[in-house]
Amino acid sequence: MPEPKLRKFVTLVEEIFHEGGPVAAEPLKRAAVLAVIENPFAGRYHEEIAGFMKDLEPLGLDMARRLIEALGGDRSRIEGYGKGAIVGQAGELEHGALWHVPGGYAMREALGDAKAIVPSTKKVGGPGARLDVPVTHINASYVRSHFDAMEVGVADAPRASEIVLALVMTTGSRVHARVGGLRAADIKGEDGLR
Repeated sequence: MPEPKLRKFVTLVEEIFHEGGPVAAEPLKRAAVLAVIENPFAGRYHEEIAGFMKDLEPLGLDMARRLIEALGGDRSRIEGYGKGAIVGQAGELEHGALWHVPGGYAMREALGDAKAIVPSTKKVGGPGARLDVPVTHINASYVRSHFDAMEVGVADAPRASEIVLALVMTTGSRVHARVGGLRAADIKGEDGLR
């Protein structure tokens, strides 16, 4: 398979002080790193595509490290994550699924010992398409306070023969989380769920 051909990176960082309630003592930070790459399968159906996942692994690790740096450089401060892909219109949804393994494992590796499955979403869209990337706690998917999403997109991507790959990380729960459920302080860390 060919090495990914990168057109550009986009990094987005949000600092959320409040959502209409009291101002947080420390703002929640959400960040995304997006990579716009050429889709080597655009234009026609290819039966064998899975090998490209291996080629995406170095890009995934680079993006995960960039994301940690964008959030201050201390991986121990990261509490949530998610991933996604927007496939240009000459591609197919399955091309976005190629990001599941290299995107998810890259974040787990960069963070050390994250246990929870990395939530994901994907779609086919044109330049400027937006994607809501789901977020959960890095060690326990049932931590309700960390159920979140970050909207991402690139004004001039994906072109028809491109894919926008996205990784998202957060430094904590929603800023005014108060709907109960498993608390982050009560994670057992046995199965990535609780």
